[in-house]
Amino acid sequence: MRAAIYEGKGGTEVIAFADVAAPQPGTDEALVAVAYAGLNRADVLERMGRYPVAPANPAVPGLEFSGIVRAVGTGVTSVAPGDRVCGLVAAGAHAELLVADARTLTRVPHNVTLREAAALPEAFQTAYDALYVRGRFAPGKSVLVHAVGSSVGLAGIALAKAGGARIVIGTSRTAAKLERAKPHGLDATALLDEGWVAAVRAASPGGIDCVLDFLGGPALNDNVAVLAVQGYIVQIGSLGGTRADFELGPFMAKRATLVGTVLRSRPIAEKIELANAFAEHVMPQVAAGKLHAEIDRVLPLAALAEAHHIMEANANFGKIVLQVSGEN
Repeated sequence: MRAAIYEGKGGTEVIAFADVAAPQPGTDEALVAVAYAGLNRADVLERMGRYPVAPANPAVPGLEFSGIVRAVGTGVTSVAPGDRVCGLVAAGAHAELLVADARTLTRVPHNVTLREAAALPEAFQTAYDALYVRGRFAPGKSVLVHAVGSSVGLAGIALAKAGGARIVIGTSRTAAKLERAKPHGLDATALLDEGWVAAVRAASPGGIDCVLDFLGGPALNDNVAVLAVQGYIVQIGSLGGTRADFELGPFMAKRATLVGTVLRSRPIAEKIELANAFAEHVMPQVAAGKLHAEIDRVLPLAALAEAHHIMEANANFGKIVLQVSGEN
């Protein structure tokens, strides 16, 4: 089968394509013919040598996909050949075929295209877990989402609004991205380079109950500053850096909670649980038209280097989707 590979670590010149052996499903696995695959920040960082590489030889990148089940292992009962599915894998989605634990797959409703389905799992599973599981979100709470132009940021906004948030505030360095994010559920906005702390405090004087943060260490003290008493900061990313000079006093006084999260390295039991929550709480809302994936653009898998350049430049708003076979 044809697959993308990284020939070392570095710039986009290490991206190549090769014919590799087709994977075979194990007892609890399904073989999926990939229709579309998402591009995620982790794929770019992995190429640069700043994110762990999945153990495989050769290592095929790609964490997110949609496609058609072609075969299943002897222990699989949750999906069958011919099913339209989407899901997350530790690696291997940027290829014509992949295998995944069948219990982590979600059936795609008949009125949702595989194109959109490929843009859903990483964004909405990450956001749902960060908001509801790690951030203890409930109706009536206030939510701050940094970096709203990312697919996870947009999913966080939409889930918070759909879940009955009192107010949803978003930040970005780009006014245009804030404007484009408003239809997803933003009630107020703040530019990161123009006194965002004051803007957030003005919009939510009682503080923020849950912060979804992608900025990292440099934003930690400011996140605490806008936090409500007993609020949660969920650390999803670290775009601005991983180190912080952190003042414990305000954090302790607010009895705050800082929670880190990452999906790729979790045990399979947790991945199955999250996939089940996604299938139960998110996909029906997508099918009903209440939630949707924001797709920035669709490029052929052969244009993977171009897709990486776009993401590195932060030029995308929402998900970059790669067309592999393009079946609907």
